[in-house]
Amino acid sequence: MIKNFKTSLADYFSLNGYLIPQEEAEQAIREGVSFRGTNLLILVFAILIASLGLNTNSTAVIIGAMLISPLMGPIIGLGLGVGIEDFELLKRSVRNLTIAAAFSVLASTLYFLISPVSEGHSELLARTSPTIYDVLIGFFGGGAGIFAIASKSKGNVIPGVAIATALMPPLCTVGYGLATWQMNYFFGALYLFLINSIYIGVATFIGVKLMHFARIQTAVAERARRMRRLVYTVALLTLLPSVYLTYNMLRQERFEMNASRFVADEFHFPATQVLSHSATMSRGDRTVSVTLIGKILPQDSLELAMSAKLHFYGLQGTKLRIIQGEGASMASAEALQGHSVKEIYEMAQNSLIQKQETIDSLRQMLRGHNERDSISARIAPELKVIFPQLAEIAVTKAVFGNIANGALDTATVALVNYSRPMSAASQAELARYLEARLRVKSVRLVTVPASTAK
Repeated sequence: MIKNFKTSLADYFSLNGYLIPQEEAEQAIREGVSFRGTNLLILVFAILIASLGLNTNSTAVIIGAMLISPLMGPIIGLGLGVGIEDFELLKRSVRNLTIAAAFSVLASTLYFLISPVSEGHSELLARTSPTIYDVLIGFFGGGAGIFAIASKSKGNVIPGVAIATALMPPLCTVGYGLATWQMNYFFGALYLFLINSIYIGVATFIGVKLMHFARIQTAVAERARRMRRLVYTVALLTLLPSVYLTYNMLRQERFEMNASRFVADEFHFPATQVLSHSATMSRGDRTVSVTLIGKILPQDSLELAMSAKLHFYGLQGTKLRIIQGEGASMASAEALQGHSVKEIYEMAQNSLIQKQETIDSLRQMLRGHNERDSISARIAPELKVIFPQLAEIAVTKAVFGNIANGALDTATVALVNYSRPMSAASQAELARYLEARLRVKSVRLVTVPASTAK
């Protein structure tokens, strides 16, 4: 049964009857290697179209340029040359690919020198940080390409490979980097182009071997072995930086995910909310910045409390930066750029509600102060009848500190002076009257000289 399954599976992947003769496939590839006349003009027009697409950040225009570009020809030819040990074809492919890349970079550099673009758009920036995923795209794209060329039913594979491997945009970005003298664009995009070219060639070489293409008659075994070792070495050296860049990318994504989880779980306050947050890594230093709006919280104690929870989210060693107050106002314009109109409206409404609550609270406090300031004048007529010995009175609130233990106590204090002496019993009665009249638990009487009161 297992044997039957293996036989059925082998039949599904068998290439017998699906491939054109080797001579036809070779002829199609060799014709695409040459870059002269119309091929070179088409390449220049394609690179200018791709540059316009990057300039205007138009994905549709960039895809169109990929479909027009004839760059796949010499790259496939390079892999075929190594596979069938045709070193003349290999040299011609390398030479034509170098010429094509040079003309492409020159055309895009001249375009961006006269273009009004002043900064890289998202499509441009996406071409400057290649990873292991770009290696796999180039490899699988090259594999699909060589099998499509050798297949009797080609379908739409070649245009799809041209779009997936994206050979044109990196060359445009190289030109942009030269024109604006930004070497991070130049080297990043050049590395991406090399990844695509080399791994399309490697996939073509492997495909040729799997399809059992015959070697040319003049092949030299020793020379072929040296060439294969060179191909493997170049492929490995090209792969290593992308592995490192992928590792850094995954670290950054994990850090950002942990930071988002930390902010979402821990930053919950009744009258304060998170406006935005960011997680950055620079030269080994990690920082999480959180911008708060609403009621201002005690900065030191807040940072201390939140920093103690960082290790629960895999963020140990991370610096926490909390922005609120004036700093939050300065950061709000930039932070709001990533939000929809509905989100911005909701944030504004919440902020207005919180501010109104603060205003109402301050108004209530102000009314209390005004009432205490005017209470003496309002009860003066009553005091004049009930306690005629009383000359002046001022009612206020005071905070008493215990010298021994440092405890604080808020009390209502009445500063009084008398027109004539007043007995202790009368003073106690005055205190009880003030407690009832002011609706407080206790009132402390403090006698002051008439000269001090005045």
